[in-house]
Amino acid sequence: MEKNVHEPGLVAALDGWFRTDLGRLVLDEERRELTEVTSRLFGYYLVEVSQLCDRPDYWQECPIRHRFRVSPCPAPGNHLLAQPERLPVAGDHIDAVVLLHALDFAGDPRQVLREVERVLIPEGRVVITGFNPWSLWGLWRAMPGAGRKLPWKGHFLSYSQVEDWLSLLGFDVERVHTLLFRPPWKRAFLLRRAQVMERLGRRFWPWLAGVYVVVATKRVSTLTPVRPRWRLQRKLGRASVEPVARIGEDPDGG
Repeated sequence: MEKNVHEPGLVAALDGWFRTDLGRLVLDEERRELTEVTSRLFGYYLVEVSQLCDRPDYWQECPIRHRFRVSPCPAPGNHLLAQPERLPVAGDHIDAVVLLHALDFAGDPRQVLREVERVLIPEGRVVITGFNPWSLWGLWRAMPGAGRKLPWKGHFLSYSQVEDWLSLLGFDVERVHTLLFRPPWKRAFLLRRAQVMERLGRRFWPWLAGVYVVVATKRVSTLTPVRPRWRLQRKLGRASVEPVARIGEDPDGG
């Protein structure tokens, strides 16, 4: 059974954590990755889906000009107040969707992905950020009392599991970006060594990253078109039918 983190006060609690030093660190690191990823997107409409009031500002170089946010956190501008499991968007209409930790804190993460598949056009792209359970950040959840607090009580889905779900829904994973190999502590000596840990982590153990960014493309349907029945019948009616001897019958009449 999936852990349900969809509860009253979730948005306020998440907003509070992402305003801490550690939360700001996550947003800053994600902003750099998302700026690079979204600068390669194209199309007419992009939708960002999250439960975060505070979020990384990564849209400066994105060529998609019509951009909207969907979240339960009120905000000015192009914003839709809704839950990620029920996107108020028409099907096959969106060119790109960005899920900012939406799977980590949704009541039903698989339903969120089903909604993304519904609203994306063929060859549309989805960009997903999430916390990796197989990391020092995931290990921190096992500390006494941490599992009852945010963000540690989130789903923390591995990117291999996210890739499996995407494949079942008809997506091809293009790339996985990994970041934050340092532990989720704020001690000064760790901050001094952080850049070394990041370089070594990206090179030697990318699967142990604290945060990942998955980029996937919705596949185009390759269903074989069905020939109209009336055309098939007309074609068969014009074909000549040759007599066929029954089994065991002498074709020379003997």
